[in-house]
Amino acid sequence: MLIDGFGRKHDYLRVSVTERCNFRCQYCMPEKPFSWVPKENLLSYEDLFKFISASIDEGIKKVRITGGEPLLREGLDVFIKMIFDYKNDIDLALTTNGFLLPKVAQELKNAGLKRINISLDSMNPATAAKIAQKDVLGTVLAGIQAADDAGLKIKINCVPIKGINDIDVIDVLDFCKEKGYVIRFIEFMENHHAKDGAKGLNSDEIKALVSKKYPNFKAVPRDNSSPAQYYELEDGYQFGIIEPHKDDFCAACNRIRLTAEGFLIPCLYFEDAMSIKDAIQKNNVDEAVAILKKVLAGKPEKNKWSVKDDNEVSSRAFYQTGG
Repeated sequence: MLIDGFGRKHDYLRVSVTERCNFRCQYCMPEKPFSWVPKENLLSYEDLFKFISASIDEGIKKVRITGGEPLLREGLDVFIKMIFDYKNDIDLALTTNGFLLPKVAQELKNAGLKRINISLDSMNPATAAKIAQKDVLGTVLAGIQAADDAGLKIKINCVPIKGINDIDVIDVLDFCKEKGYVIRFIEFMENHHAKDGAKGLNSDEIKALVSKKYPNFKAVPRDNSSPAQYYELEDGYQFGIIEPHKDDFCAACNRIRLTAEGFLIPCLYFEDAMSIKDAIQKNNVDEAVAILKKVLAGKPEKNKWSVKDDNEVSSRAFYQTGG
């Protein structure tokens, strides 16, 4: 069992397989040049699997593949099958922008992927293009449909930004409601890599927008295994809001992150990290597990987004960690 210094049990490992991305979203990496980390700097799928399988043995029950955009790394279905074949009841998930899904959704499902989170920030093609700095909406919608057709369980992620896609909150919710997908609105997490001046909607502002069409929704009891607070409309449909700015957001954190270059990240907000790369490449899995436990022992109690200071901004590059 993996326990941090505050008694929180960790059973959720997020694994970034690349920091590359084919979008340049305003809330993530709008100014970053299209480049890539040399392949030799990345852990191979085989090395990533060594650590993942050891982490499963230590109590990890959920593995999520992230990026960057994970579908940019070739052979992802083979990597997913490695994990699935090791423990086929693991909660095996993927986060993606959906652009490359139309061609690979069925392959991922066949490999053992169970769930998928897809970013959808607007139902307006021009707004989606403004956010991603690329004409993306039609292909993303096709990717969502391909995932649905493949039988993957789908969640949709939306980051509302003031003056850009805040007016699209209802449209995105209605699309998900009609399709039967779970929608989670995510409060923008201020970071130095986002577009200057980007401001997100907080939870109360998101709920105020939803209430204009659906005034009588109510909060449902919080599931501490989920980062989202869910709300139920009168017809029973539920939507979620991920609220990293709330003081109690980190109280039940169960997540640890591994980058493609082998850094273990205890908290999305802070730059703190330790590398397992040398240990894993030398087949010293026990040492890598010891590093994991050391990272957890030093994990901070909470992020600083809840600090009431407009200048409290994370320097973490989310494209390296998958959020």
